[in-house]
Amino acid sequence: MAKTYNIGVEATMEIIGGKWKAIILCHLRHATMRTSELKRAIPQITQKMLTQQLRELEDDGIVNRHVYEQVPPKVEYSLTKRGESLNKILNQLCTWGEENIDERRSEGESIELRHRDDVNLTPSQQ
Repeated sequence: MAKTYNIGVEATMEIIGGKWKAIILCHLRHATMRTSELKRAIPQITQKMLTQQLRELEDDGIVNRHVYEQVPPKVEYSLTKRGESLNKILNQLCTWGEENIDERRSEGESIELRHRDDVNLTPSQQ
């Protein structure tokens, strides 16, 4: 049976939806990372959830998992070409979030942003 979507964003959210996937992808936009590096970058995520989300992203063709044959084992994650095609959307989400935080601060809300996504972006990534 063919899959049916009522609107295109449903297909996008099926891949990157949920609390952690977009955050994982935002980190992988800038560098290949090991599981332990992702865990440090996202301290609120459990190891089990990180592993589950990475597997789902890999199954969807968004993330590449590279296992090095060595002891102890070394595994690195990076974006696939399909995953890199999400960079424009992810960059816009980061920018919107930062602007929202700035606005909320200016309105007196006590809010902290630990990392500003100030990477030099090429026009095709923006």
